[in-house]
Amino acid sequence: MFCLLTMVVSLSAMGVEKRVSSPNGKLQVSVIDTEGHLEYSVHYDGIEVVQPSRLGLQTNVGDFTEGLTLKDAKESLVEKTYAMTRTKRSQVSYVANQMVLEYVTKNGFPLTLTFNVSDNDVAFRYGLGRGQRDNPKCAVVYEEATSFLLPDGTTTFLTPQITPMSGWERTKPSYEEEYRADAAMDEPSRFGVGYTFPCLFKSPIPNSAGKSGDLWVLISETGVTSCYCGSRLSDYEKGRGYVVAYPQKGEQNGFGSEWAAIPLPGETPWRTITVGRSLKPIVESTIAYDVVDPLYEAKWDYKPGRYTWSWLIWQDTSINYDDQVKFIDLASAMGFEYTLVDNWWDTQIGREKIEQLSKYAQGKGVHLLLWYNSNGYENDAPQGPRNIMCNSIKRKEEMAWLQRIGVKGIKVDFFAGDKQETMRLYEDILSDANEYGLQVIFHGCTLPRGWERMYPNYAGSEAALASENVYFSDYHARKEGYEMTMYPFTRNAVAAFDWGGVIMNRYLSKDNKSRHQRFTSDVFEMATGITNQCSVNCIAMQPNNLSELPQFELDFLKNMPTAWDETSFIDGYPGKYYVVARRSGNDWYVGGLNGGAEALTLTLHLPMFAGMTVPYYVDMPKKGGEILPTSALQTLKVNKKGEAKVTIQPMGGIIICSPSAGI
Repeated sequence: MFCLLTMVVSLSAMGVEKRVSSPNGKLQVSVIDTEGHLEYSVHYDGIEVVQPSRLGLQTNVGDFTEGLTLKDAKESLVEKTYAMTRTKRSQVSYVANQMVLEYVTKNGFPLTLTFNVSDNDVAFRYGLGRGQRDNPKCAVVYEEATSFLLPDGTTTFLTPQITPMSGWERTKPSYEEEYRADAAMDEPSRFGVGYTFPCLFKSPIPNSAGKSGDLWVLISETGVTSCYCGSRLSDYEKGRGYVVAYPQKGEQNGFGSEWAAIPLPGETPWRTITVGRSLKPIVESTIAYDVVDPLYEAKWDYKPGRYTWSWLIWQDTSINYDDQVKFIDLASAMGFEYTLVDNWWDTQIGREKIEQLSKYAQGKGVHLLLWYNSNGYENDAPQGPRNIMCNSIKRKEEMAWLQRIGVKGIKVDFFAGDKQETMRLYEDILSDANEYGLQVIFHGCTLPRGWERMYPNYAGSEAALASENVYFSDYHARKEGYEMTMYPFTRNAVAAFDWGGVIMNRYLSKDNKSRHQRFTSDVFEMATGITNQCSVNCIAMQPNNLSELPQFELDFLKNMPTAWDETSFIDGYPGKYYVVARRSGNDWYVGGLNGGAEALTLTLHLPMFAGMTVPYYVDMPKKGGEILPTSALQTLKVNKKGEAKVTIQPMGGIIICSPSAGI
């Protein structure tokens, strides 16, 4: 039933080769040992996806890039099932073939290479053992030789890393740079320091393969804890490809090492490669969670839900008691679970009044989430509360107070970088928050790497250009369609994304008449509640929307789920359009976005609705004088083959759902 490890011993110049294939046999990894130098390659469906690429580590206890001798090779089948409440699928079954290769250096120090290969995913990591006479007992890893050499003609969908202590109040890198679509590999990154995970690539299938089309490849990492630093990819180097790069020395105001320090025996995080003939395996992949396990058990019952947020449109001046009451009342009227009170609440509202506000919210069936600055010393962001989350004593005192007054979560902002010290702060905040019943959202932060499974009270992260930029500039308001059709294939494909708002104001202003307009339709915005995956999701409604929006739009938002049991990719292309189906209980919700300037007609395959007539939220063609199209609730007939023809208006959306969805 399963295609396991195949060992091939060759006396040619290629040296000794070890292979492991996926259970269905389509995905194959080869590790080649040529005179002590290790390389690996990846083939999918007989086509080379990753050309021979380097493996190895440089450490203070030895050079693990050369002079390696294979001592043992083992094969096994990995099978696990697990339940999730915070990702794209609630029940996951993971089956992979595992190859473990054990090498030693010239002085006898052991290195282990572990490869897990499932039907569309490769995950691999390094393990360092102990040296002679049980010493040393720790190691510093300076760099990895790990590289990814992709075929010529591959195009990229990447976002650049930026230099440290740059940008507003020296808060970068904050992982909020722009993605470029279909760029050439040899185009240098914007800031010259490589690219942030995840990294998406499209490789042409060579004519010699006798097959047409492209292969899609998503490269990332998972399993990063306080025991290691986060990584990224370097700029492309011809003949070598992209290399795993560690943090920059100046991150976190220069404090902490840019290297990784681990106890021995110890392991690196997993490097992951997801491969498919279409984008379906990219969107549906669960590899970020498959190879990690919970680091602690949930001490409390953490509930998914929706939150209102005054700051996005009303900004800093809204952080006062009376305005927050309005957003609590809005959440209550809509049946939302939470209201987020953003920065400066400690000085503009005060702790005594926050206690009163929390009590008021609970009386309305709503719980508060409170904002915190992660600083510290990392950067110059002035917003308060400061100097709490970075200090273990103050943090625990604060969390005990939050629990006592009924707050259910925190949003912690302004992290900068991937150093091990920064990863330790993320983990300390999450672990302490679990003791006090608090869910955690991070902003101004790095990519989460398997954290939904590792830390059960983790809810989501920003880690991309998010909704605040739609408010800040007309430029990003115009680019929202592009960005929201890029993220499902990149940022949101590997981790929960707190985009920060299903934006329902037509103008980015409190009066809904001034400043620049929103350029996406109402149905587009509503559909992002489906296309964007985050179990604690922001519905950025304003109090005025209660009287301005059509009742069918309000009804949809009142009943929209945020936790999903199943996800199925329907159609799309990064930066152009995206259609996905998600199931909550017995009900399916299909969300579609058109990020382009022209109407898009598609024939969708929707087997879950075969032969049914279903509710259909759609935009009408925009009429003269309209800044946005009029939305409508209609019905859609899906034929017995599960096919339906739809048209998505420019910067518009569609929603299709089960008749039983109750919306």
